[in-house]
Amino acid sequence: MAQGEWLPDPYILALTGLGLLIALVAWLPLALKRLPLSLPIVCLGIGAALFSLPQVTWRPLPYDHLDVTERFTEFVVIIALMGAGLKLDRVFEWRRWMVAWRLLAITMPLSIAAITGLAVWALGLSFPVALLLAASLAPTDPVLAADVQVGPPKTGAEDEVRFGLTAEAGLNDGLAFPFVQLAIALAAAAGTGEPWFAEWLGYRVVWEIGAGVLGGWLIGRAFGWLTFHVPAEKKLVRTDDGLIAIAATLVSYGLTEIIHSYGFLAVFVTALTFRRTHREHDFQTRMHEVTEQVERLAMMILLLLGGALIRGLLAPVSWIDACLALVILLVIRPVAGLIGLAGFRAERTETLTLAFFGIRGVGSLYYLSYGLNRMEVAEAGRLWGLVGLVILLHGLTVTPIMRSLDRRQGRDPDTGEVLGDGT
Repeated sequence: MAQGEWLPDPYILALTGLGLLIALVAWLPLALKRLPLSLPIVCLGIGAALFSLPQVTWRPLPYDHLDVTERFTEFVVIIALMGAGLKLDRVFEWRRWMVAWRLLAITMPLSIAAITGLAVWALGLSFPVALLLAASLAPTDPVLAADVQVGPPKTGAEDEVRFGLTAEAGLNDGLAFPFVQLAIALAAAAGTGEPWFAEWLGYRVVWEIGAGVLGGWLIGRAFGWLTFHVPAEKKLVRTDDGLIAIAATLVSYGLTEIIHSYGFLAVFVTALTFRRTHREHDFQTRMHEVTEQVERLAMMILLLLGGALIRGLLAPVSWIDACLALVILLVIRPVAGLIGLAGFRAERTETLTLAFFGIRGVGSLYYLSYGLNRMEVAEAGRLWGLVGLVILLHGLTVTPIMRSLDRRQGRDPDTGEVLGDGT
């Protein structure tokens, strides 16, 4: 045998690795049920371990491949948004969704304003760059927030905390986009001096939000009618193929992006409308299961690669950056959350949990890569490091806090069932 012939084909290695990854997708959630660790954190740890091996020399960094980073994170987010919308049992009504409106209309803008001001003052960033950082870190992420979201459709695992954070994660991705666009517009105007406000307000805010909501509703209605309400022999539900949810996701995102509206918002609205067409049908659960499997697989691939980036991403982080990350996590979001929820009727532990959380994750990576692809930023590596640190720190707190909340509310944190003795 010639030298080197014993080495396996990279293609075969890739197939083997993919098989192991799919096995982890199926097995890890069961293995982690009784541990204070979330699936994303375990994936990051596995990725860090694999890419620490001396045989692995590839060290990708997101700012070296911004186009790939933007598109991959974009795909993961839209799949997660469909899953989040399908599993919400609560009927869409203004009063019943009040917790989400408070978090969106008060907490998120306050968070963006505070993070922007602090980044300008403490890090010396220009206002557009600081605003991009704030808009990336303010929204609650629909991908990495699985431990704080509601359970599958019709399971009843929908307390006020889980509902509020799921609804916030679904809607704020679209509503954070105008702030990202504002940062891009301000950066461009600084170089050209051209007016920007009318176009930003009329196009980026009014049109893109309005068209996204309307487009998502129309597509959700269309898929709901085709799935549940056409003549019996032609109903898509008869196929029992949950991939219809993935189809609805891609069609909704694609068509609304074609007309230059916010596809993230459209996908979530499509999911809510799709669910509403026949809320109690068992096929809703099937669609959610397929969506969740695709989301988990894509998320694990992304996070395993993310584990490879941890050391490189965190290298530019200074002690000032680390302090800012802690202030964002421990001061800005909780205070903004408490202000937004002032007067809201909920138990104190629920209010504190809602105020503290606003998971940062794949959505933050998408917004940052989207912005950096469209504006010149001298310290891009520093921004990536700061965002990565916030995501890592927030991810470490999720599972322990939510398990503690479940116990306080008399639920088994592993099954979600109400405990007979209330402990």
